[in-house]
Amino acid sequence: MTGWDWAILVVFILYALQAGFRERAVASQNLEEYFLAGRSLSGWKAGLSMAATQFAADTPLLVTGLVATAGIFALWRLWIYALAFLLVGFLLAPSWRRVGVLTDAELTEVRYGHGAASVLRGIKAVYFGTIVNCTVLAMVLLAATRLAEPFLLWDQWLPTGVFDACVQIVKWAGVPFTIGGLEAENVWIRSTNNLLSIGAIVSVTLLYSTTGGLRSVVATDLVQFGIGIVASGAFAWVVVDHVGGLSSMTQRIHEQFSVSAGYWMTGNEILAFTPFGARDATMLVLLVYGFQWLLQMNADGTGYLAQRSMACRSDHDARVAAVVFSVAQVLLRSLIWLPLALGLLVVFPPLPETLGPQFIAAREFTFVQGINELLPPGIKGLMVVGMLAALASTVDTHLNWGASYWTNDLYRRFICESWLQRSPSPRALVWVARGSNLLILLIALCIIPWLSSIQTAWQISLLLGAGMGVVLVLRWIWWRVTAWGELACIAASMIMAPLLLWALPAPQEEMRLLIMGLAAGAIGITVSWFTGPENFDRLETFYRRARPPGFWGPIEQRVQPERQNGVQRFWRAILAMGLTALSIFCLLTGIGTWLVGSPAPEWVPWREAWIVGLLLLGVLLIPIWINVGFRHSDSGKQPQ
Repeated sequence: MTGWDWAILVVFILYALQAGFRERAVASQNLEEYFLAGRSLSGWKAGLSMAATQFAADTPLLVTGLVATAGIFALWRLWIYALAFLLVGFLLAPSWRRVGVLTDAELTEVRYGHGAASVLRGIKAVYFGTIVNCTVLAMVLLAATRLAEPFLLWDQWLPTGVFDACVQIVKWAGVPFTIGGLEAENVWIRSTNNLLSIGAIVSVTLLYSTTGGLRSVVATDLVQFGIGIVASGAFAWVVVDHVGGLSSMTQRIHEQFSVSAGYWMTGNEILAFTPFGARDATMLVLLVYGFQWLLQMNADGTGYLAQRSMACRSDHDARVAAVVFSVAQVLLRSLIWLPLALGLLVVFPPLPETLGPQFIAAREFTFVQGINELLPPGIKGLMVVGMLAALASTVDTHLNWGASYWTNDLYRRFICESWLQRSPSPRALVWVARGSNLLILLIALCIIPWLSSIQTAWQISLLLGAGMGVVLVLRWIWWRVTAWGELACIAASMIMAPLLLWALPAPQEEMRLLIMGLAAGAIGITVSWFTGPENFDRLETFYRRARPPGFWGPIEQRVQPERQNGVQRFWRAILAMGLTALSIFCLLTGIGTWLVGSPAPEWVPWREAWIVGLLLLGVLLIPIWINVGFRHSDSGKQPQ
């Protein structure tokens, strides 16, 4: 990296630190200011903040690996989550805002009324705030080691004595922080470099995020997302130009890849957007892709999506956030990364060999290899800063989100209120939140060496969350769901996950997800039916606070017998969600097909007609979903 590259990095660090210290005073007032920015976010800020978090340093590596090993169609596993984002925005975000909680764990004691609710709150704080959150954070930091390894060479910069002392500490710990583990070349030097790089990156992130709370996180997220998009666009331009342009890239993919040459895919299978012609697009795969957005723990917004929704200043802003997030995440980002991933496949062609974790990790690393070998000074610095910014935007969100569980649900609710029988001061809680950030980071660092590849870690995290999505959504739209039903779901997921990983190997991942989702969901619904319903007074109190949509007939009859519109609001939101998703998916497929030369389905006579038809449908749907989702949306008035 040149002086210009370092200058770009220094400017970004100074901005991030300034954002944290600027918001320090207001963030220190109380937990609502610290974790929810005083519920003052506009929709576009909240949406871009979520997109920055999802941008992540690990995601472009994951996309590069998926395209290389399974083709473009495999990315529908990521794109289909737009349905969950839009479900939260149009259906559930207003209720998240109205209920007035700080975390989704706290919601359990508002939604449910007996002893099981407090047990569920504690388990969720530990399970989501520690186990799941720290695993995802470790996955992100694993990507950071791959990004930093070619660029941050501490062994060449630090005095020999200082670096050797660091190496001895890493050797004493006996845990390698590098690709390939103990078998890697120069393992301890590389591990020490990576550990120092992570330390430097997260030190800056910790400083601004713990100081300014969610306000500083969002302020830096906006800049981070902008840098990431511009840098990725420049990277894609350089890579595509290197292979001779888009047409040449498509032609070379067709020429190079074939089953006869020993590869696992043909050019058409790599480029296919639709299941017609895609590799391994079986009915089981389509079924899993179709429901994966629901078979995951964030299906109702649980986590940072709910946090951003609750931080919005109005119901309208919460809906805007979901749409901005979906467009930025699924449409804009993907149209940049698609030609980039395909271009890297041409520039660094894989040798025909058996697919496996090490091969996947190697293909993921070609993204970093491309930055190091192809980009000129200036653009290289911009891209490195963009990736570090993407890393920071994800790390700061997970630290802030995880700390909210530890502070609000574990420390305040159980340690102070239940055990010590006292109420902590608002400022004391903020300091606990800041300390929680550091502990969460240390746990994540301990997990990193056990992750073989980003894709493998991602698949395990999907399996753990697959059993909870159905019940988490149902608790908002169906009055019969109970705390015992949610507890049964969590227990089923924890028991079934290791059994499914043992019984069904990686090639049967789709079957694992489907079994987990159906079985755990069915268990949760069954247990809810036989242990419910919850106390009607509790349900009535919850309904008055949240006014959720859906099937709340007996409760609606008690609260507002003259205006029972929950079912109507439910179907209107579902229609808005479906039309918006269809519009985004049509635009993505149409523009993407034209951009990378993907084939049309066999039953379409002209490829040009396929592209034009998709684009027209996507554009024509825009005023319709705006009308359904915004102009006739729920007013948000509370029942008296």
